[in-house]
Amino acid sequence: MAHHFARGLLLAALGLSAPGLAGCAAFSPDSGMSAVSDLTSQTIHKDVAFVRSPEGAEAASGTVRRLLSRTLSTDAAVQIALLNNKGLQAAYNELALAETDLVEQSLPPNPVFSVSRISGNGASEIERQVVGDILALATLPFRSDIARERFRQAQLRAALATLRLAADVRRAHVRAVAANEMVVLLTDAKSTAESTAQLAVKLGETGSLNKLDQAREQVFYAETTADLATARQAATSGRERLARLMGLWDDGLDFRLPTQLPPLPRRPLTLPSIEADAVGHRIDLQIARLELTSLAKALDLTEATRFVTLLDLAGISRRTQDPDSAPFRERGFDVQFQIPIFDGGEVRVRQAAETYNLAFNRLTERAVNVRSEARDAYRTYRSTYDIASHYQREIVPLRKIITEEMQIRFSSMQVDIFALLTEARQRLASLRRAIDAKQSYFLAQSELQTVVNGGGSPASGGDNPTTIAAAAPAEGGH
Repeated sequence: MAHHFARGLLLAALGLSAPGLAGCAAFSPDSGMSAVSDLTSQTIHKDVAFVRSPEGAEAASGTVRRLLSRTLSTDAAVQIALLNNKGLQAAYNELALAETDLVEQSLPPNPVFSVSRISGNGASEIERQVVGDILALATLPFRSDIARERFRQAQLRAALATLRLAADVRRAHVRAVAANEMVVLLTDAKSTAESTAQLAVKLGETGSLNKLDQAREQVFYAETTADLATARQAATSGRERLARLMGLWDDGLDFRLPTQLPPLPRRPLTLPSIEADAVGHRIDLQIARLELTSLAKALDLTEATRFVTLLDLAGISRRTQDPDSAPFRERGFDVQFQIPIFDGGEVRVRQAAETYNLAFNRLTERAVNVRSEARDAYRTYRSTYDIASHYQREIVPLRKIITEEMQIRFSSMQVDIFALLTEARQRLASLRRAIDAKQSYFLAQSELQTVVNGGGSPASGGDNPTTIAAAAPAEGGH
């Protein structure tokens, strides 16, 4: 009878497993990277690669070497970082680990067979014990569905890490190139200031220049020298930050950067639907929406299992000893479960419900913030464009005209050398502000792209699934 009972129990356990086996997840060929690649190609139009083989590493290295052989544009720097940054590769490793969790959660529990040898009254017998986790089998569809949502979130997080790296590289490249442009400008200014200071010394020796004017020329040269040293340090630090983000070392560190930022576009972007675009495309908001869906399903699972925390059904063989009789064996089965006298599952249900409510409120908060961030980013973008354009089209050309007219008047001896030098100092100040304005514009342009697509700094509170916010209009309500 024991053998027949064990056989029937085994068949029952396998029968319960059959529906789950049909929906078991399997490992994908690329560990879920296809979704990451699609998202990033749609937003930043760049290739990504999860390097897991010598052939893949060599292909990525070949592309990096080819891009480094030319002067490094912003797009080229971003592409190098996406292929070569090891921190990003680690994020893709986390995605691969998330897929293992998906596969694990979609599998039914393995049946457990135990073999024991029991002897008594000169006889021996092999009894088999079959244990099946009925609760795990019953909740398998719920757990598998939740695991798929979690894996989708992991894919979006990997895409978000990709976009964040791309945004960091864009900003670092803009700052590094702007620093180079400032170095070039101040190098020329220092040369002019040095010549002027030497002239002032000679004129002072002849008595043609008083000490006050001599000191003014000397201090301008000294200040320009200090400014140049500061600009060179900023350029060096900016270059190193860019190299870190691109994952470069040794021979890769001799990359070439442009000497100046590109010209402004003829006209700025017009984005009347910037708020809707941000809400619709932000990857961090997609993650939060999926998290809310997962929490809703988890709440349903908690409701379904609130009264049952453990249910083990087992065929057993147990040896007992009666003081008044010979040893004998009992065969049968044992069912154990908790009786909900003190805790009927309300605590776990309330915890799940409040976790869901917390995520929902964070979602709503973040939805408001994303819209505000989008409006502010666009206003900043337009403002910095107008300011940079004003310098490029008005102030710098006017300064050039003034300098040319002053040189003509100096040649005809209508003004002296010091009036010409005063104008040169004023022109230098305008050119420096023009570089700063152009840098601010390109940084604002990068921030605008980040606000729409995602990839900015993590929201306060981190990326914890229960604290990150989602955006879309509340699906299903509160």
